[in-house]
Amino acid sequence: MIQAPKGTKDILPEDSYLWQWLEEIMRSEALLAGYSEIRTPVFEHTELFQRGVGDTTDIVQKEMYTFLDKGKRSITLKPEGTAGVVRALIENRLYANAQPTKVYYLNCPIFRYENPQSGRLREHHQFGMECFGAPHPTAEAELIVLLINILNKLGLSELSVNINSIGCKNCRPKYYEKLLEYLKAHSNELCPLCNERMERNPLRVLDCKEEKCGRIAKNAPLIIDYLCDECSEHFAFFKQLLESSDVPFKVDPFIVRGLDYYTKTVFEIIMQTDREGLALCGGGRYDYLVEELGGPDMCGVGFGLGMERILMELKNKNVPLPEAPKPTVYVINISKEDLPSAFKITRELRNNGISADCDHLSRSMRAQFKFANKLSVSYVLMVGGDEAKRGAARLRDMATGEEKEILISDISEYILNGGEK
Repeated sequence: MIQAPKGTKDILPEDSYLWQWLEEIMRSEALLAGYSEIRTPVFEHTELFQRGVGDTTDIVQKEMYTFLDKGKRSITLKPEGTAGVVRALIENRLYANAQPTKVYYLNCPIFRYENPQSGRLREHHQFGMECFGAPHPTAEAELIVLLINILNKLGLSELSVNINSIGCKNCRPKYYEKLLEYLKAHSNELCPLCNERMERNPLRVLDCKEEKCGRIAKNAPLIIDYLCDECSEHFAFFKQLLESSDVPFKVDPFIVRGLDYYTKTVFEIIMQTDREGLALCGGGRYDYLVEELGGPDMCGVGFGLGMERILMELKNKNVPLPEAPKPTVYVINISKEDLPSAFKITRELRNNGISADCDHLSRSMRAQFKFANKLSVSYVLMVGGDEAKRGAARLRDMATGEEKEILISDISEYILNGGEK
């Protein structure tokens, strides 16, 4: 039997309505804040991620799905959302419009080759928002407030924000010098990969998931102690904005994020659980990425949120979720000769905005009733018999069991009025 590849998952009809509910809330909140939807290709040229995400990151070195196409071009399935959005911004000259440019992507497939575990799949889907051309920390504060509003509306509470600043081109060289000096003194304790990338990008060592590297990282110099005046002022203003927005936060100097393009602000949304704080999503500012990928000098800020992770936590916390929609009316044909009439009435109900279905399997009347019960419909409409000669049908309210004869021409109005004419 052919099965789905490891690390992928089917979204079945019994669950897809929850995705639609999730998407509706995310989309409406993004639109309220002036963000418009953008959709980028599932695959891009590999160079985009090597240059944008960074060739010393775990994503590029370990996790990308990369292959040669028939033209011998190196192609990569999207491992994150931001780089593709930046490529689209540059290629379509969105930077020439009035700024800022505010976009979001929804249900975006993301591919990472890693060991599948709870809430983390090799193919998962992200909701993300990106704001370009806004240098002030109001941009990242806006995104954080939007994120918390969305998560609250979904039913997740006890949220806070961990923040850090990882500096800019002006303050990083001095910090890198101190960090490299410290790491070299502990090189014999670091994993081979960290020793390899230490010279090229020492910040990546702080993001290593190896336990022994984590112990070294805890005592490393902190970049927040080496910020230049501009980064310090930006960070102070950012904290002030969060305070004035009643957003609970704490400074976590060990957040560096797993992508090379971040500058200044980085953040994670944390939810308290029985065990510990759980990072639901993360993001930050990337002021050099547009220029690095061939565009103008243009700042940006954004985040990515895993949709599977959010649905999993909603279920873990027993948050009341909406019920799957069901047909309002099931139209039963009393005999096979009545099937064309039942089919026509079903179509007319739908044309009037009423969810309706009818038999497609030539079932007996009893079997049709049994199927209608499985669908949990509100009404069953029985078409045929003596009522048909009078241009009517019998309508049963499935909640009360009450039946009444009603003219076929009046059925839609009756149902739309909640059982009153």
